[in-house]
Amino acid sequence: MTTYILIPGMCHGGWCFEDLTDRLREHGHRVLPVTLTGVGEPSRLRHPGIDLDTHIRDVTAMLTAGNIRDAVLVGHSYGGMVITGAADRAPDHVAALVYIDAMVPEHGDSCWDLASEQEHRWYRDVVETGDAVRPLPFFDPRATPHPLASVRQPLRLTGDLSHIRSRTYVYAAGWETPSPFTGVHARLSRDPGWTTYSLDGGHNLMRDDPAGLAEILLAVDVTD
Repeated sequence: MTTYILIPGMCHGGWCFEDLTDRLREHGHRVLPVTLTGVGEPSRLRHPGIDLDTHIRDVTAMLTAGNIRDAVLVGHSYGGMVITGAADRAPDHVAALVYIDAMVPEHGDSCWDLASEQEHRWYRDVVETGDAVRPLPFFDPRATPHPLASVRQPLRLTGDLSHIRSRTYVYAAGWETPSPFTGVHARLSRDPGWTTYSLDGGHNLMRDDPAGLAEILLAVDVTD
C-alpha cells in the first residue's frame, strides 16, 4: 500500500481530487487529499500570517503525526511549491514527488517569481482585506480566496532533494491559452532525473483526465 498526499493549487481544497482519490483507493492505496490552511475558511477565520511556510507545515505535520513513510507527495500548480518544501523538511517521510502542471521551485523562488505576468494580474486581484487572492470567475463554485503571503514568500530549502527516489512531472497540453508550464516541461523532459508525461487536458487535469493521472500515479516507484 502506498500513501499519496494530494496538495491542490490556489483557491482549491482537497475536494478537487475526489475522482482521483476514489480511483487510487480502489487499488487499495491510502490517499490523503489536503485543504491548506486559510483556504475554504470564512474571511473572519483567515489571518494575514498564513504563508508558504504555513502550508508546508500542514503537510509535514501530517507526515510526522501519522508516522507516514515512503509517501508520494502530489502537488497541482501552486501545490508544487508546497511539496518541494515538505520533501526538504521531512526527508525521512517522502519517497516520491509528482508535479501536476505545477511550479517546480528552487531555493529562493516564490510562486510570484515563477509566474507569468498573466498570473500576476490575477494575484493582484485581492479581497477587501488585501490578504487573499480572489478565485478566478471560471473556478469551481467551492473555490475560495487564497492567502496572498503564500504566493509572495520565497521557498527556503536546506538541501538539493537528492534523497527523493522518484520525481515526476505531468504536463497539461490542452490549455486554451499558451501554458506557462511549457518551458518547465521541456526542461525536465531533458533531465534524466525526471520522468515526464503529457496529458491532453486543461490545467485542471484532475477534472479533465483523472483516469490518466491515476495511471501515472500508480506507476510511481517508491521502492529503494
